[in-house]
Amino acid sequence: MTNISKNLVIRAMQENDWESVAQIYQEGMDTDMATFETQVPSWDKWDSGHLKICRFVVEQDHKVIAWAALSPVSTRAVYAGVAELSIYVATESKGKGIGSFLMSRVIEESERVGIWTLQSSIFSENTTSIHLHQKSGFRIVGYREKIAQRNGIWRNTHILERRSTREF
Repeated sequence: MTNISKNLVIRAMQENDWESVAQIYQEGMDTDMATFETQVPSWDKWDSGHLKICRFVVEQDHKVIAWAALSPVSTRAVYAGVAELSIYVATESKGKGIGSFLMSRVIEESERVGIWTLQSSIFSENTTSIHLHQKSGFRIVGYREKIAQRNGIWRNTHILERRSTREF
């Protein structure tokens, strides 16, 4: 557990955080700028699609206000050190540096457990998320034009990647 300030804590995500995590995920979906998903999955479905490591929530006054988790990019053993990052901050908590604190913790822990590359696919319009990633050491490595539709509208994404400077 990491204390950021007196009332802000980063800790490992637990299954009983799912209601709060799902609510924040829904807020992201409601912006039409966070994910191609249109419905929050069940805990079991979400849990099975994410790595068991590097799952964090940020609490403020015992309320979950942000979360992050990693997904495998492949089942092939050679890609075991590559993961896709999801990071979400509650609407009411945006613009306060919480995303940066959470990102730092994810990067630190992912390197500790042997993840050498983090990647994210971000809607081109989501300049706030792109900026957060870039200031955390990610670089744009690709652009996907009209990669998929969300609500009947073709969307473009930027692919960002952060390669660890540690030796693995």
